[in-house]
Amino acid sequence: MFRPRVIPVILIGDSEHAVKSIKFNKKKDLGDPINAVSIFNSFEVDELVLLDINATKEKRKISLNLLEDIAVEAEMPFSVGGGITSLDDIRMILSTGAEKVVIGSAALANPNFVKEASEKFGSSTIMVCLDIKKDIFGREYAYINSGKTPTKFSATEASSLMEKMGAGEIILQSINHDGVMKGFNLKLLRSIADNVSVPTIALGGARDLDDMLEAYSSTNISAIACGSSFVYQDEERGVLINYPSKDELRLFKDLR
Repeated sequence: MFRPRVIPVILIGDSEHAVKSIKFNKKKDLGDPINAVSIFNSFEVDELVLLDINATKEKRKISLNLLEDIAVEAEMPFSVGGGITSLDDIRMILSTGAEKVVIGSAALANPNFVKEASEKFGSSTIMVCLDIKKDIFGREYAYINSGKTPTKFSATEASSLMEKMGAGEIILQSINHDGVMKGFNLKLLRSIADNVSVPTIALGGARDLDDMLEAYSSTNISAIACGSSFVYQDEERGVLINYPSKDELRLFKDLR
């Protein structure tokens, strides 16, 4: 049966709690991430992405103990990012039960690391998350260090480089759209998904199912990833973990 890739993203913040941000700021505490994983189990979610948003800033790795607890609870494959800077980091994260790793800041700070990782563990294990933000002239560049530090790479250059280095998938995260719940950055998604041959995953901005369907139908992205729309019941941001029904997921089938 056709199953679109519609992926909840759980951000890990202070005290190993799940959080949600707006434009990488204004973080709201959502409590124990394992509870969120349990609820996503009940929705029969096919995959999850977990990202520790403080790990790089604090120069540490995502908690392996937390990942081991999540692996016990999770009934679906999950990918993990947070402070990954070495092959040993990847090995340890995979040893907890994660299926894939998500490399963020280190991918552009040291592109050869992505090449080494894909050669060691296989490109299907290596995802790269590109955090993209507009500059004052409206040009979109890749940023590192939780969106604080601009790189020299445009969004297109960064995605092409990551493909060249062997990334198996690229998550395109629009910082300007993060948590705003007013729709994806469709222009960005089109420009990158048309430019690389590896699967691209849209992240940042979805308000509801209609936004997901629009992004899937009007771009060549391979998957939809969402944070806010799967943890809030509406734009008032009352917490309610949710996920599209099977009937709603079937709507994606006829879009391509």
